[in-house]
Amino acid sequence: MKNIQVGIIGGAGYTAGELVRLLINHPQAELNFVYSTSNAGNKISKIHQDLVGSLDLEFTDTVNPDVDVLFLCLGHGNSVKFLSENSFSQNTKIIDLGNDFRLEDDKVFNGKTFVYGLPELQRETIKNANYIANPGCFATAIQLGLLPLANAGLLNEDVHINAVTGATGAGTSLSATSHYAWRDNNFSYYKPFTHQHLGEINQSVKQLQNGFDSDILFMPNRGNFSRGIFATLYTDFSGSVEEAKALYTEFYKDAEFTFVSDDELHLKQVVNTNKCLIHLHKHNGKLLITSIIDNLLKGASGQAVQNMNLMFGLEETTGLNLKATYF
Repeated sequence: MKNIQVGIIGGAGYTAGELVRLLINHPQAELNFVYSTSNAGNKISKIHQDLVGSLDLEFTDTVNPDVDVLFLCLGHGNSVKFLSENSFSQNTKIIDLGNDFRLEDDKVFNGKTFVYGLPELQRETIKNANYIANPGCFATAIQLGLLPLANAGLLNEDVHINAVTGATGAGTSLSATSHYAWRDNNFSYYKPFTHQHLGEINQSVKQLQNGFDSDILFMPNRGNFSRGIFATLYTDFSGSVEEAKALYTEFYKDAEFTFVSDDELHLKQVVNTNKCLIHLHKHNGKLLITSIIDNLLKGASGQAVQNMNLMFGLEETTGLNLKATYF
């Protein structure tokens, strides 16, 4: 099989940088171009400085419309604009890392139907797709924590969620809450109960449990670390913790990157990997679910490469056997 020719749009951001790092070590992929109008002509390693000595490619402000796959790493809402202004071959597969096409009402654009790209939910559909809406980072961690219960029809009460994300979740553009001096030794919440990822979370839960009509109450938080998401969820559950573990283990028995752990979790277990780890704890009538991921990998670029592998008939883990940054 010839190498997959890859184009990346929005090449200067965190998710694009992670894609470049993954793809230059992917045995079946080749970077054809990395598009960034603000950095055109500069070496990619000038922005992503850990790539000095690993990559000699420059950013470009032109696109190759015939690449095999295109990754869109644009700010939310900008993928529609870019695809309206730029045309690509009918054979070019597209993976959008933004939120433009994740919801059912938005999935069809200019004759292209985008499939929601959570492999643990619809791996077989992804294999036959040409256009993928990559899930959000919080949405990935939360859905992987909830889907086994939804699949069993056991989400019948409100779900309470508290999740913390690292600073890279806010992107590279500076704001009042992303400066080091503000973020260091600090903690805050934002968008309480209204985070934009709730739409896709509810959509996936109802895909498996159509009658779900309770509330998902989500409190997103900013942590004073660089990367990772630590999510805790709890809801009513009448069974034992052993029954819950059996349910989750069965649901994820064929998942390449999602695992149920008997031990309590911490973020260093998943940072710099494409894994999601889940831990279950029962207290009185409540099931506590802990779900942890790296927001830039399983929550974005790693999952995008996972989807690319599925779309091109490759082993799902190709290029994604990564080592955790444990110390």
